[in-house]
Amino acid sequence: MTSHGTAGPGPAGGSGPPSGTAATDEPASSALTWALAEEALRAVEEVGGYAGGVYLRSGTPGLLRLAVLIGLPGPLFRPWWRMHANRPFPVAEVHRSGQAVHLADVEEAMRRFPQLVASLPFPFASLYAPVVAGRDRFGVLVVLRPPSPGVPVDARDRNRMTRGALRLGEALSDLAAGGTVVEWPGDPVCVQLSTGSGPPVRFGSFDWDLDTGSVTLDDGLLGILGAQVTSPCSIEALTSLLEPEDGYALWAAARQATGADGRPAVRRLRLKGPDGGLHLLEVSTRARRGTAATGPDGSGGHLTGTLVDLGTGLVGSDATDRLPQAILAIDRLGRITYVNERTERLLGRARGALAGRPLWEALPWFGHPFHEEQLRAALLSGEPVRFLARPERGQWLSVSLHPGREGVTMVLVPEEDPAGLGARARGGRRADDGLSAPDDRAAALYRPVALAIALTEAVTARQVAAVVTEELLPAFGGRQLAIYLLSDRRLYLAWETGFPPGFLEPFDGVALDARLPGVETLTTGRPLFFESMEQLGRAYPDLPMDAHSGARAFLPLIASGRPVGSCILGFDRPRGFSPEERTVLTALAGLIAQALERAQRYDTESAVARGLQDALLPHRLPVRDGVDTVGRYLPGTQGMDVGGDWYDVIETGHGRLALVIGDVQGHGVAAAATMGQLRSAVRAFALGGHRPQDVMRGTNRLLIDLDPGQFASCCYVLLDPETGEARAVRAGHPQPLLLQPDGTTEPVELAGGVVLGVDDRASYPVTRLWLAPGAVLALFTDGLVERPGRDIDEGIERLRQALAATGSLALPEAADRLIREARQATARPDDIALLLAARWPDGG
Repeated sequence: MTSHGTAGPGPAGGSGPPSGTAATDEPASSALTWALAEEALRAVEEVGGYAGGVYLRSGTPGLLRLAVLIGLPGPLFRPWWRMHANRPFPVAEVHRSGQAVHLADVEEAMRRFPQLVASLPFPFASLYAPVVAGRDRFGVLVVLRPPSPGVPVDARDRNRMTRGALRLGEALSDLAAGGTVVEWPGDPVCVQLSTGSGPPVRFGSFDWDLDTGSVTLDDGLLGILGAQVTSPCSIEALTSLLEPEDGYALWAAARQATGADGRPAVRRLRLKGPDGGLHLLEVSTRARRGTAATGPDGSGGHLTGTLVDLGTGLVGSDATDRLPQAILAIDRLGRITYVNERTERLLGRARGALAGRPLWEALPWFGHPFHEEQLRAALLSGEPVRFLARPERGQWLSVSLHPGREGVTMVLVPEEDPAGLGARARGGRRADDGLSAPDDRAAALYRPVALAIALTEAVTARQVAAVVTEELLPAFGGRQLAIYLLSDRRLYLAWETGFPPGFLEPFDGVALDARLPGVETLTTGRPLFFESMEQLGRAYPDLPMDAHSGARAFLPLIASGRPVGSCILGFDRPRGFSPEERTVLTALAGLIAQALERAQRYDTESAVARGLQDALLPHRLPVRDGVDTVGRYLPGTQGMDVGGDWYDVIETGHGRLALVIGDVQGHGVAAAATMGQLRSAVRAFALGGHRPQDVMRGTNRLLIDLDPGQFASCCYVLLDPETGEARAVRAGHPQPLLLQPDGTTEPVELAGGVVLGVDDRASYPVTRLWLAPGAVLALFTDGLVERPGRDIDEGIERLRQALAATGSLALPEAADRLIREARQATARPDDIALLLAARWPDGG
């Protein structure tokens, strides 16, 4: 195997794998690289793949890195070098779940992982197996191979992948036990696939005594010629094994090899051997000592020959040099392995300047994203790809890529009329023998990526529909869009644009047994494409039409096997749908379905969480002489709009008040439920008369015992309203602010402990402070002071100045002033809680 890359020394040099004691300052140990590359190569070959690799854990929690890449050029697949474990891709799911994934074809991939197909919209199969040893999860073994539409991956190949991953897991476990760090810190090592099997290249030689006519053959030549000849033999016996024309050529070569001036010369010719194979023969003369070599007429000298059995390999480059096309070839790592003469002339580059170099270095114009995407398509799909390119010299070329197991052959043809060529391609030529203009293909390949990114940020169903309208329709030239959602076995219109007013109303609420394309695409799970309204009318003769001309696409919205609804795309003019467009549209429908399902879940969970939080937050605060308290809460505006922030004021007995504020990590139902549990725990401990430090320790242990997978910050202040004495504890929460009667406002430096829910042995030291009559204590959560891209200290300083400016205001007005800016903000990434407590003289 041949390795290339910058991630470590790799399996280069030496006759065997290195030891497992690589220097620790290397990016990755040689033993680790060997183990990964060896098993990945074996897996690719065992299951009939053409590419593969291993993702390995990195030093960053939750991040996998591509460590070894087999049979593909690394720079071309740079976006896939890193994979976070929470991403909706098969590598991440396999690592998270520990369960293998086998995707036999693009349709299965679209149903289960539409993001994968949206990013790599090419027909290929992919197999993934977790690399584990005991409880250690090291990474994921991946193999890519040709698709088998409708035929699942068989048990034999699934077992081969599982066994390979287990072998690799055991090898990595042994390396770890020996002190090797089994993590991948950098770029992948690229490894070349071994070439296909074939007859070996064989060599043989002979010595022809020109005086006697006797020919001595070595063992190599005897093996090539077979049992029909022995050594030594006569020259007549040797030539009798050749075709007559080749026998004459051998005699002529012997005469020419002596040279006209008696000096030795070398001649080459091709002979057809007795096995029917083609052989390359090189003959030369050497004079016998003391005589002159004058030729095969017995005048003295020897003629030596070397015969090369080429097997089934290439004969040479002159065959392609005679073709009118420019031809070059690259291996599966992207290195140029062959250039013919016309390529030299067309590109103005000598073979020596091209051969052996990466394609995008030798031909910089091939580094354009559009051209790279075509090469990815050829390497992954195994199907020919044709497109137009315009190198830096300005001449348009039609480029054809013909992929195979060992590389890609490229044919370059100059084009004088690229616009006309693109029009002809759009005029209905088949995808496998036509050419498409870069702008058309770029739209099909790149604008949907923007849709996929935008869908991840959409929260509500209306936002999802708006994203589809803004991104999907322009990408494919559509004019009409309708989205139906499934509820109680009926489809209800959720969004429409571009259709005549009222046209879709009769289809709102249709049952799943209706014979309509929008229904049948969901019930069958297959997209329906109609290139003209006439074609749609023939398939559904009773279907009302909104136009006489146009085209329609009906896409099933299915998320992880669950039906969500259907999507209708309308076009003003008849148009075809290429296989690539159908693949991308179907994959994007899966993304839309996932986004809509997420939006529906958001609406449900948001309502539950809001109700839960409203029930758990205090509706009124205790009223005590000498102390006023005011609380405020604002939900976030991004994502799940309720979180885990809370406040409380508790009458603990002996005339004291407990002021509490906290912040549970996360948002949604889980955060709100945890907040309710913590609020109840703090209240129970406080009402039990526990000291502040014991209240915090008890709440911490309770959260750890509940094990909700969340942590929380909290600040607890026990205030004596009569004396103003307060004892405070803090668990990872922002410091409170104190407004003194003279207007001075400063943070209160409270000793702190770690956040709740992390360490069951954590302690929380107590800080004593005094509230003078007229002083105001402000407790708040970080949502009030944090801004994206800004230091939290800046936010605290803004809040301090705002609190200082409220000295003359009543406490409720002061609280409203402090959250006014946050309330008016259109984007509030976190929820906010605020609790103010003011002490007044003489019962104030």
